[in-house]
Amino acid sequence: MVQLKLVALTLLVLWSWWNFEGAVGDPQTLILKFECSVVSVHDSANFFQNLNASLANLKSQLVSNQSKHFVTAQSTTGTDPVYAMFQCRNYLSNTDCVTCFAVAAATVRNCSTMNTARAIYDGCILRYENNDFFKQNLISSIHTLCGNQTADESTGFGAVGRQVLMDLQIATPKISGYFAATKTQVEGGAIYAIGQCAETLTQDTCLDCLSAEQRDLQDCLPSTNGRGFDPPVCFMRYSATPFFADNQTIDITSFLKQGEEGSIKKWAIIGGGVVGALLVVILIPLLPRHSGSQSPKRVPRSTIMGATELKAPTKYKYSDLKAATKNFSEKNKLGEGGFGAVYKGTMKNGKIVAVKKLISGNSNQMDDEFESEVTVISNVHHRNLVRLLGCCSIGEERILVYEYMANTSLDKFIFGKRKGSLNWKQRYDIILGTARGLTYLHEEFHVSIIHRDIKSGNILLDEQLQPKISDFGLVKLLPGDKSHIRTRVAGTLGYTAPEYVLQGQLSEKADTYSYGIVVLEIISGQKSTDVKVDDDGDEEYLLRRAWKLHERGMLLELVDKSLDPNNYDAEEVKKVISIALLCTQASAAMRPSMSEVVVLLSCNDLLQHMRPSMPIFIGSNSRLHRVISASTGSSTSNVTPSNSIVPVR
Repeated sequence: MVQLKLVALTLLVLWSWWNFEGAVGDPQTLILKFECSVVSVHDSANFFQNLNASLANLKSQLVSNQSKHFVTAQSTTGTDPVYAMFQCRNYLSNTDCVTCFAVAAATVRNCSTMNTARAIYDGCILRYENNDFFKQNLISSIHTLCGNQTADESTGFGAVGRQVLMDLQIATPKISGYFAATKTQVEGGAIYAIGQCAETLTQDTCLDCLSAEQRDLQDCLPSTNGRGFDPPVCFMRYSATPFFADNQTIDITSFLKQGEEGSIKKWAIIGGGVVGALLVVILIPLLPRHSGSQSPKRVPRSTIMGATELKAPTKYKYSDLKAATKNFSEKNKLGEGGFGAVYKGTMKNGKIVAVKKLISGNSNQMDDEFESEVTVISNVHHRNLVRLLGCCSIGEERILVYEYMANTSLDKFIFGKRKGSLNWKQRYDIILGTARGLTYLHEEFHVSIIHRDIKSGNILLDEQLQPKISDFGLVKLLPGDKSHIRTRVAGTLGYTAPEYVLQGQLSEKADTYSYGIVVLEIISGQKSTDVKVDDDGDEEYLLRRAWKLHERGMLLELVDKSLDPNNYDAEEVKKVISIALLCTQASAAMRPSMSEVVVLLSCNDLLQHMRPSMPIFIGSNSRLHRVISASTGSSTSNVTPSNSIVPVR
């Protein structure tokens, strides 16, 4: 009888957990971002020993102290030390916190022998590196995810939400443990919101990070939910749906009042500083100058860009490259694109490389820009980007040397002689890997790089058929004070975003559009520019066909007939097609960022309420050609004078 009562009580507790709308019994393991470095460790055995020890230490601390939500550990034996940090949201129970840790620990192990990893979930973050980052107070990059449901603005949701975010930004850094959770009533419901920073940060860094996040989250409103996060530093989230229990909220009123009182002192200090600065400005010209004084040193260009430790590219001798390619013979020619011809080269040490002879331009301009631009690009290291090994400059010749890709380009596998040889898993890996490569270019490198010519021919495959984006080579540095750069169109017909073709407006979302087209090609095995006439007499090329099938609920009709239906998950395929259509929406602002694409590809439930809007259809390929020619003065269908780099904003 006692055992029966015990079972009934257990079931009652479980039932109450499952039916509670908040966070109890939910470790919140929806993944928001996962990234590995591209640098391998020196000694894998030593590395795994240290990683295992650090992860075990983190878990031990969480289990032994149920009030802990932030822990650090390190194991520094040998050549490959590991420093690890874990933080879960303070509203999670200890059981949910440990569960979230277990999921995150399993995820970061997918990085294998890479020396850095980060896994960010709704409920927690796990990070490890091979150097001591605990005292770092650097804000890297803010990521924002906005929901697709919009609140009724007559309820004042947007206005209240903006105030909620501003209050959290002010109060959270002042609270011990850097965590705050609030519930604010609005007409017809409430706004649940949290702010959190890593406990190793200074109060000022926590404030700076949350300030940046709340500014970006303001753009989500009046969407009913949004998330902002800087992977190693801070996290902010709001939602009209409860994601923590009401008893987890904190009264932040007193911390807001502290801010008001402190502002008077702050402005008094600032005022004194301004007066002092004016006195210095007035007095400096009156001071005597010393003839032996040195003029100020010029700030290196890399420092201005925020990339203070860029390594110079390897310089190759022209004679060595000439010998490696057998005098740039036609037999060694791999292809020719918008930047110039590419040759296979075998160096003296037996290493095979790809040698690209750039199309000659204004030699004076290239002399001024070539080396600095190549320096930036040679420091781009990511598993899904073709590595630039070095360069050669002699006379008017400008040559780039890349790693060699044995399987050439993706278009050979979906349109060419090897058509139909890729199974669904291989295609999915190429889709995901390409998204990760673009995310790195747009958001994770020292400067944000816009490729401008993403197409299947510019995605190369290594021996394991892993994708590597090419042709983000010789680049132009553009002003950093504009979110959209109006410039001469560069790209390939069928892949180029409409706002870029018709108006010359360039942003990272132009790459997102091109990526969406490539995804449709990978799934369908059809070229984006192939035009067919449908039963209604309309011109039907790939994007139009995909949209029609989407409207009819027949997305699987788009799938390449060479794929065996028994070898892929129909729901997964439909999800990927839907993501491609989100990427090709007419409005650039409506398209997801590439980091959001990675998240959407990795998760199943984020896409449920996201519906793509209709793309722009610009007639046939020939009509599109005429539009580009009229707007750019070009008579070619593939105009790629350069890519562009936009400093991170």
